[in-house]
Amino acid sequence: MQFTDLGLSAELLRAIGEQGYTTPTPVQQQAIPHILAGRDLEALAQTGTGKTAAFVLPLLQRLTNPLVSPLQKVTHTAPRVLVLVPTRELAAQVTESVRIYGAHTGLRSLAVFGGVGINPQIQTLRRGIDILVATPGRLLDHLGQRTVDLSKVQTLVLDEADRMFDMGFIRDIRRIIERLPKVRQNLMFSATFAAEVRELAHTVLKNPALVEVARRNAPAELVSHAVIKVDKEQKRDLLLHLFEAHGWHQVLVFCRTKHGADALSKKLDQSGVRSAALHGNKSQNARTRALADFKAGKLAALVATDIAARGLDIDSLPRVVNFELPNVPEDYIHRIGRTGRAGASGEALSLVSSDERVELRDIERLLKREIATSVVPGFEPQHNNSVPRAAAGRPPAHKPAQARTRTGTGDRSSAPRSPRLARDGGGAKTASHHSGQRHR
Repeated sequence: MQFTDLGLSAELLRAIGEQGYTTPTPVQQQAIPHILAGRDLEALAQTGTGKTAAFVLPLLQRLTNPLVSPLQKVTHTAPRVLVLVPTRELAAQVTESVRIYGAHTGLRSLAVFGGVGINPQIQTLRRGIDILVATPGRLLDHLGQRTVDLSKVQTLVLDEADRMFDMGFIRDIRRIIERLPKVRQNLMFSATFAAEVRELAHTVLKNPALVEVARRNAPAELVSHAVIKVDKEQKRDLLLHLFEAHGWHQVLVFCRTKHGADALSKKLDQSGVRSAALHGNKSQNARTRALADFKAGKLAALVATDIAARGLDIDSLPRVVNFELPNVPEDYIHRIGRTGRAGASGEALSLVSSDERVELRDIERLLKREIATSVVPGFEPQHNNSVPRAAAGRPPAHKPAQARTRTGTGDRSSAPRSPRLARDGGGAKTASHHSGQRHR
C-alpha cells in the first residue's frame, strides 16, 4: 500500500512526498481510513510505529474539507482539534508534524505547555489557530484565564494516554473534557493500555474502531537485551570503563532520580566523557540545548530520568543503558524504545546490583524471557546478585504507576523535531513519529 491509496488530498501527498515518504506504516494504514470516516478510534501501538502521522494526516484533511469542517482556515479564534499530550517534548513533536504535513493547507497550530512564558501563547491564540496541542496543566491555566475557547473542538486526541495516567493527569483530562462539545470525534493513541486508561477509553470513546499493531507492552523487536551484574557502588566506574573500552559515542543513560542523573553526568564529564543531564528540574532552554547537542554528536552521553522515556526521538540511537532499573517494569519498555527504532537494531544494557533483583525479575516476566547476564572482569560483584528461588516463584512485585503530584504548571518539553524515516519490512520509506514527559 502507498500513501496515494489512502484517499489523502493532493496537498498532503505533496508534503509527504517532500519528506521522501512513500509507504505508510501499519498503524497509519489501519488508522487513517477510520479517522477520515469520522469514527472514534482506540489505537495501541508501541513507540516508533508512526502514531503521530497516523492522526495528524487525516485530521489535516478533515479540517480542509468544507463538507466535514465548515469553518475553513483561520477565520476564528477557537481551535477545531485539541491534542492532549503528557510532555513538552511530545507537544513540540506533534506541532512540528502538523507544520510539516500541513505546509500546503494554510492551517495553523500551536503548542502550549509550561516552563515557558504564557503571554506569547495567549497572543497566538488570539490570532486564531486550527489545531491546539497542549499539556493538561498549561491548558487548564489558559482555561482559568479564559484565553482559549474549546467550544468549537470537533476532534479530541489523547496521545500517550497511559503516560498521562502515570503522571497523574487523569483528573485534569476529565476537567478539560467537561469543557468540550458533547458531539465530537475522539481518538486515543498509546503504547500501552493499563486497566485505568482502558476505563477512561470506555467513558470517552463511542463505538471506537480498534487498531492494534503490537502486543501490549511489547518491547522493540530489534533491541537486544543484556545485564551486567555489579555492586551498586561500582556502577559509575564500570560505566566509565565501558565507554573507554568500547569507544561509545552516543549513549542514553537512565537513572531513577534527578539528583542521581546530575551526579552521574558530572562524574562522566569530569572523566572525559562529554555528558549532560536531562530531567524535570532543568530549564526549557537547558533541556533543548542538551538534546540538540546529543543529537548533533557533541555529547557522548545524555543522562536522563524517566522524563525522557517517551519524549526523545533520536535517529539510529545505538544503545540505551539502564544505570538503575526502573521501579515499574513497563517503564523499561519505554526506556529501551528510544533505540531499535525505524528498522534499526539497538542495544539495551542494564547495570544491575543485588538490591535490584526483584525489579529485574519483574522485567523478565514482562518480556516473557530471561535476560542474559554477565560480569566484567575487575568489576565482579561482591554481594549476592542472584534472585532467591522463592522470589522467582511468587507473583510479580509490580509497583502500580503512581499518580504524581503536579507542581505549578510546568510541563516537560524539548526542541521540536522533523519527521524521521521508518522502514517497513521491505525497506520502503515510511513516515514515523514518536512520543514523551511532564516537567516537575
